Amino acid sequence: MIDVLQRLFRPRAAEAARSAMIEVLRESRVLIARPGNDFSWSSWEGPDDALKEIDGLIEMIQRGEKPERVAISVIFAPTGPMQELSLSSGWGREFCAVAERFDRAMRRL
Repeated sequence: MIDVLQRLFRPRAAEAARSAMIEVLRESRVLIARPGNDFSWSSWEGPDDALKEIDGLIEMIQRGEKPERVAISVIFAPTGPMQELSLSSGWGREFCAVAERFDRAMRRL
């Protein structure tokens, strides 16, 4: 009986996990696209470079693929490109809130 329930709920849980991660990436996209962001401390060249990376991750997850943990985690890591961008652009507190949601979503993936 437990195996049947696990099989029934696994797809729903996986879909919820993907949706949570996509939402975090979309929130990140909005922050990255803000006019006047300072990319000088970020490893991203500029907004186009950053948005391309985020959009690629969103598309991958939407196709049902699982991005490499390192590839996605480094974006939100301390001194990662997103944190560096947030600090140099004046939205560090907002980044912290998004990073917390990222950590929760990552545990579910």
